[in-house]
Amino acid sequence: MMARLDIYLKNAGLIKQRSEAKRACDDGRVQVDGQVAKASRPVRPGEIVGIELADRYIEIEILDVPTHTPARKERDRFSRLIRQERRDPYADLEF
Repeated sequence: MMARLDIYLKNAGLIKQRSEAKRACDDGRVQVDGQVAKASRPVRPGEIVGIELADRYIEIEILDVPTHTPARKERDRFSRLIRQERRDPYADLEF
């Protein structure tokens, strides 16, 4: 089973909106197996996805690809958290 990266990120509950997922991909903040990935890239179970968000970096393994938007309580079965790093969103700012 395959799906577009932006649709997977939204359906798996990793990013709230598809447009936000596409923007993250376009900005180079999403990697698949260590390579910057476009939103239209197909993803498969077993691949490793890294997502750089404003306040954290998360790395997950794709376990399954949802065919539709699942209920919130079912979303955990689509990915496994490998690593999560908290980041200060204001670290780059100077006052």
